[in-house]
Amino acid sequence: MIHSAAYQIYNIMKKSFFLIKVFLIYLFLISNGITKQPDYLNKGIELFNKKEFSKSKILFEKNIVFNPKSEKGYLYLAKIFNNENNDEEQEINLNNVLLLNPQNDEALYMLALLKIKQSDYDQAKELISQFVLVCKSLCSKKIQIQEKLKKITPENVKNNN
Repeated sequence: MIHSAAYQIYNIMKKSFFLIKVFLIYLFLISNGITKQPDYLNKGIELFNKKEFSKSKILFEKNIVFNPKSEKGYLYLAKIFNNENNDEEQEINLNNVLLLNPQNDEALYMLALLKIKQSDYDQAKELISQFVLVCKSLCSKKIQIQEKLKKITPENVKNNN
């Protein structure tokens, strides 16, 4: 009977020791970065700043796969599509940024410029008023964007013709 109890304790300790070993190995791997996801966003930003847009686009797309709420990933994709003059994809990515953060002043600014380019007066006016309310880093662009809006307003277009 004592032998059986000792054997059960031995088996429990053996299983516990195994679990502790697995846990320690996992902690070791985490601390060495082996189990971490690759840092696609920062690597993509580095390539973007070097104007390597096609390589950085792939990294931003991978970042979004692993982190669908990556506001910066969508924003940088929008910048790439702006550079490629792909208005449709640029707008999709800017709208994704604004879904994640409706107060992202850079996305509001870029989308307002896109709407001005598309001569969408009403949408541009609404975006500019939002931009003026929330601007942080691009406040110096307020006057510039308001002037661009004035150029496409129906009254000013008639006066210019």
